Amino acid sequence: MTARLNIAKVDATAYKAMMGLETYLANTFLTPVQKELIKIRASQINGCAFCLDMHTKDALKYGETPQRIFLLNAWRETELFNAEEQVLLEMTEEIT
Repeated sequence: MTARLNIAKVDATAYKAMMGLETYLANTFLTPVQKELIKIRASQINGCAFCLDMHTKDALKYGETPQRIFLLNAWRETELFNAEEQVLLEMTEEIT
C-alpha cells in the first residue's frame, strides 16, 4: 500500500500541525489502544487506506480486538465502546 501524498513535501505547515497533534497525544493519559482508535476513526473519515492499514495493525499489536475495529465506523450503534471511548470518538469526529 502506498501513501496518497507526501504531506511533508506538499504542505509543510499542515504536516507540522499533524505532528503537533501526534506529540500532544504522546503526552496524554490515553492508552495506546485509545490513541489508535482516534487515528483509525479519523482515517475512516478522511478515507485514507494507507493510514487505516497502518493504524489498524498498530491497534491489533496493542491488543485491540478485530470486532471493535470492524464496528468502529458504527460505534454509536454498539455497546462495545465504553463512555470514555465514546467521548474520544465524538471529539475525533468533531475535530476531523
